[in-house]
Amino acid sequence: MRRSLAVFDEFDPTGKKSFANAINRFRERNIVLPKFSELKDPSTFEPDLLEALSDVAPDDADPLNLFRVHWFNTPNQPTPTSTPDHIELPPELTGTSARIVVALGNRFPMISAHKVLAAYSCLVARLVTGRFDPTVNRAVWPSTGNYARGGVAISKIMGCRGVAVLPEGMSRERFEWLDRWIEHPEDVIRTPGTEANVKEIYDECSRLEADKSNIILNQFSEFSNHLGHYAVTGPALELIFQKVTSDRPAQLAAFVSASGSAGTLGAGDYLKDTHDTRIVAVEALEVPTMLYNGFGDHNIQGIGDKHVPLIHNVTNTDLIVGVSDRATDQLDVAFNTPAGLRSLERQGVSPELGSWLTNLGYSSICNILAAIKSAKHWKLSEEDVVVTVATDGSELYNSEREKVMRRDFPSGFEDADAENVLTTYLNNTSTEHILDMDERNRNRVFNLGYFTWVEQQGISIEDFERRRNQSWWNGLRPLIEKWDNRISEFNAATGAKHRK
Repeated sequence: MRRSLAVFDEFDPTGKKSFANAINRFRERNIVLPKFSELKDPSTFEPDLLEALSDVAPDDADPLNLFRVHWFNTPNQPTPTSTPDHIELPPELTGTSARIVVALGNRFPMISAHKVLAAYSCLVARLVTGRFDPTVNRAVWPSTGNYARGGVAISKIMGCRGVAVLPEGMSRERFEWLDRWIEHPEDVIRTPGTEANVKEIYDECSRLEADKSNIILNQFSEFSNHLGHYAVTGPALELIFQKVTSDRPAQLAAFVSASGSAGTLGAGDYLKDTHDTRIVAVEALEVPTMLYNGFGDHNIQGIGDKHVPLIHNVTNTDLIVGVSDRATDQLDVAFNTPAGLRSLERQGVSPELGSWLTNLGYSSICNILAAIKSAKHWKLSEEDVVVTVATDGSELYNSEREKVMRRDFPSGFEDADAENVLTTYLNNTSTEHILDMDERNRNRVFNLGYFTWVEQQGISIEDFERRRNQSWWNGLRPLIEKWDNRISEFNAATGAKHRK
């Protein structure tokens, strides 16, 4: 079946009924949609909204939590903070003089992961252009975990059914969350395999697509995912950079993110446009698709692979880095056990910072290791800042940690084990498995996407190729303002108001 690029720049003239139904549904439920400009800068929130947020818990399926789908949440206050929560890792820990700064994604509402922003971006772009009817359509969320959970949360708030499609081998905590949020058990679909089995997810979505009431919101091909991070995550990271460098000169040298759906890499495009920041894409060393045209399986949950996402702006990427799941597995143990915390303190890490490392899930640790490798590869100095994101926290991997303990530390995790793990995988991070993206390598990695998107998924070769040029990506940016204008019009039509 021929597919087009999921770029929604105009209202769908066949969607007038869907749009009218959405207006009525949101009016009945008093749902107000946040604009991207508001999620970018919550200081613009009206006082009545801030007052209303004070009465809503972040994990409630409440429409007001749409106004927490941003980086400015904290665990201890109901209203946005001025600068997103972040941590800076000391040189004693990283082995590089470059400053490694990490934005914390487990501050996002409902799912404690930043993928809820991608889910909102993908659904709202369809909703306000007449391409989704919440009274008829089921929103199908193909994912390796967090995006599906984010999609289910956004669907529930917007009064429609959400369907989670994810590999059966993902962490137990993901499925426990879905059990609590989904009303119809058949709306959780487990596909074969684990993190790297993305094609099996696509195959299931092709089956579901035969039912026209199912709308597939494929994070790997919905450009609203890319644009949501360009519009919201990029400026949030810029603000963190300004905060940590307010007392000394510095340059924003690099942005690092595991590929996954490649949505978060859109923040790198923003930072390159505004700060000439280099963009680093990361993948699991056990499945080195971009590095070595490789394949396999891995456990860095959240960075599904064996393909190049359609929304990855490959020809704007400067470096590819491979990180082993052995490192992320064992560092997660170190960051979440008394022995590990003792070893960190002996290395000069304050107990306060050590306690904050529990905010790092598997892909978060992966991003940090890649940031360190990139800083060493480029020989960055103390005047260079490398920013990355912690996509979720360690609380999603308690069951996985138990497996790693049984496999790697059957006699228990003692101080000597912690010292060895920290030294091997953190202090002595190597610069192996890194690829500089010159023009030849950019085109090679770009071409890898052909086999998924043209041969398997039916994207035309013309649509596939147009993504090679930066002028096409630059042409996407005005969509953010267009969607904001449509959101304003949509809200005006519903007449919904923030309750006091």
